[in-house]
Amino acid sequence: MNINSLYPIVYPIVAILMALGTSQTLAKGEDGSSSSSDDVEYQQNIRPLLEEYCYGCHADGASEGSHSFDALAELKEPKLVKDAWYRVLKQLRANLMPPISEPQPSSDQRSVIESWVLRGGLQLDENNSNPGSVTLRRLNRVEYRNTIRDLLDVEFDTDSKFPADDSGHGFDNMADVLTVSPLLLEKYFDAANEVITRVVPQTARAVKREQVASSLFKRDPVETQSIDTETQPRETQPRETQSPSSDRRRSRESESSLELSYYEAATWRATQAIEIEGEYTLALQFDARESYVDNVFDLNRCRFIFSLDGQELLNEEFVRQGGKKYTYEFSRHLLAGDHELVLQIEPLSSEEPVRKLRIRIDSIEFVGPNAQEHWVRPAGYARFFPRPVPEAPDERLEYAAELIENFATRAFRRPVDAETVEQLVELATLIAQDPESTFEAGIAKAMTAILASPRFVFREEAIDPTDASPYPQLDEYSLATRLSYFLWSSMPDQRLFELAATGALRDNLDAEISRMLADTRAAALVENFAGQWLRARDIGSIQINSQAVMRRETAPDPEAESRRKRFFELAGKGDARSEEEETEYQAARLNFRSSFRNRSTIDLTDELRRAMRRETEMLFAHIFTEDRSVLEFLDADYTFLNEPLAGFYKIEGVAGSDMRKVSLPPDSLRGGVLTMGTVLATTSNPDRTSPVKRGLFVLENLLGMPTPAPPADIPPLEDSEKSSEGKKLSLRESLAVHRENSLCSSCHNRMDPLGLSLENFNALGRFRDQEFGEPIDPAATLVTGEAFGNVRELKKILTSSRQQDVYYCLTEKLLTYALGRTVDYNDLPTLDKIVDDLTTNQGRSSALIFGIIHSRPFQRTQPSPTPALAGRLSSSTSK
Repeated sequence: MNINSLYPIVYPIVAILMALGTSQTLAKGEDGSSSSSDDVEYQQNIRPLLEEYCYGCHADGASEGSHSFDALAELKEPKLVKDAWYRVLKQLRANLMPPISEPQPSSDQRSVIESWVLRGGLQLDENNSNPGSVTLRRLNRVEYRNTIRDLLDVEFDTDSKFPADDSGHGFDNMADVLTVSPLLLEKYFDAANEVITRVVPQTARAVKREQVASSLFKRDPVETQSIDTETQPRETQPRETQSPSSDRRRSRESESSLELSYYEAATWRATQAIEIEGEYTLALQFDARESYVDNVFDLNRCRFIFSLDGQELLNEEFVRQGGKKYTYEFSRHLLAGDHELVLQIEPLSSEEPVRKLRIRIDSIEFVGPNAQEHWVRPAGYARFFPRPVPEAPDERLEYAAELIENFATRAFRRPVDAETVEQLVELATLIAQDPESTFEAGIAKAMTAILASPRFVFREEAIDPTDASPYPQLDEYSLATRLSYFLWSSMPDQRLFELAATGALRDNLDAEISRMLADTRAAALVENFAGQWLRARDIGSIQINSQAVMRRETAPDPEAESRRKRFFELAGKGDARSEEEETEYQAARLNFRSSFRNRSTIDLTDELRRAMRRETEMLFAHIFTEDRSVLEFLDADYTFLNEPLAGFYKIEGVAGSDMRKVSLPPDSLRGGVLTMGTVLATTSNPDRTSPVKRGLFVLENLLGMPTPAPPADIPPLEDSEKSSEGKKLSLRESLAVHRENSLCSSCHNRMDPLGLSLENFNALGRFRDQEFGEPIDPAATLVTGEAFGNVRELKKILTSSRQQDVYYCLTEKLLTYALGRTVDYNDLPTLDKIVDDLTTNQGRSSALIFGIIHSRPFQRTQPSPTPALAGRLSSSTSK
């Protein structure tokens, strides 16, 4: 049966969901009215303070920063009024208003204004705040892959099968941006069919398949040279240099794979015993891989030979195959007994090897004997069909319903309704009735329909039916799902299902949080939250022109620049060059090539990029695993290094390729995310640092300071470099010229001091002390008035006087990630409570994690007037 036959079961529900779109994010239902006591307090206590400190720029006809209290008083729509007061509150809390150059209210006066804005302007009730609602959210690529892995114990490459997910507010699990296009809908059908076909047996008996274990292969002794271990990265590169999910995938691969280098002759042998004489198929699967080392282009060739019992079955030449997969099948009549398999590599090139080309043997299988009397249960059969298939029709239907209900309950992450089970059993029965089909094939097709269903692809939530409050609790299945996708980026496990089924999850919530954080699947929180918040996921693909970066660290050479201009002038003349000019050009050309070949530079290799990513991930994991203060994200006296990364950072005393915790010298500028290679490189331009990008990163990801969008038609920073009468300006000087433009000054006054503090680190993340021959000055003064001399002093300011800003920002980021929606003013009571807990607990990370999971937005929801998705499934498929 074709996959298209599932459309009558699944498509009507998807069409409804696509029609709903993001409209399921409901209006708040608030009238925005305020009590008379709030109005009185405003007139008596708040308005005089605003008149004293704010009206000079934001009232009586003035509207600096596009904000006017005159316009606020005229707004009719309650939501717009609240949005305006929310912006006022954020500016006030960040100490951005009033400007540092203006008279400042006392801390008590600030508190009075803040308290009224929360209660009167935003009308928030800290004991019964609106928890908000989340648009019906589909699984993103990571969540889909992990869910398939935990549901069916199979790895599915969503990166190559699905288009990239959009991001919102820095994360790719935001409900409002996880749209479903017709193309993606088709891909979900294809993925469901592919996954089930791969793992679920379609028949009760099949030809026996026996895989040759890679551990059976032994290499023939080599007298003249040792094994080129650098061509076997999974054995020699420590797992610490890989991301957590890559570790798991590589671990699974390494159990059944063997890698052979292109660069040396080698012979590997294994012996496989055959018990029964008969007709067999020998199946060989491999791919020709390459790793990019220092961007070197490798054209070495090799010959690969595969033999069975001394007879060559395959003899082919391979070059750069781009990871292409190969499958070969050889039919042979085999006698019972031992059979020798031989793999051989013969190098065919004389070029110097760069150790990156290899053939990876994915599997070698003996399939047979083909005679039906020797067929066996397919691999994994008992996992999907734990009992023999009954002969009686009624018993078969009962067994089918049992299998389908169990699988659908896990796939949908909640008990499935009887009508849906009935429909799926009908589908399975229809398939099984085909004379060429089987009971198992029918169940597999029903399972395919389940994986193609919106109830699998989307995260369905429901409220607790016993909670009649205005903002009811989620039921425990929904809570289990929120919990597992927050901490694991995957479906709930059996323990969570059992607790939800008995209504005991909330009673055991703290124990479950601790258990889940200790599980290896919690690495997903590191990889997916920290990877996006701190840009660690981007370091592998960021483009950096190392030579252009390093050129900025040398003093200008007027003679060299003159020769360079002359060379390009001559090159541009082409055939019009005179004889003397041709001689001059050829000499200049040779000199140019020679200087280019001999120029020493520091490159951001794949090895360094992996180590940088792991440095960031290991810091995050260390802080949360050891329950340390989240302020260590900004200022720590340690970091995580291996020898290559330590050498790159110019830190001595670190040997070996293993990543490990390293204590930093007291005078080190390193320590914390600000001076990690991931942040420094991903917030730079390809050819130079970017104080603007770096400053914006700190504002948005560490301080949470509001930053308006840049105005249209702003002049590029490079224009500032050209207005200096021939002198090459440093970035500090260029930014100073840039800030003279009134369109740019307000934002750059916030960003530039933060970005300039990091100018001692180039676009590669490597320390430097000069640019264009001039010393670098990292000293600056924040827009809030704090002065510092270098990034070390800045980190002290951020972790002391700006500590609350750091707490608020991290809490808002993690709450956004946990909920998959924008955090707004309704969440202020939640943010305030968690920040208070962080302050009381000296910033311990447990206060953050537990605070978010116990919060109202995580546990409760705004009731939806739309029918449950389960009801939609039944009503749609019955038509």
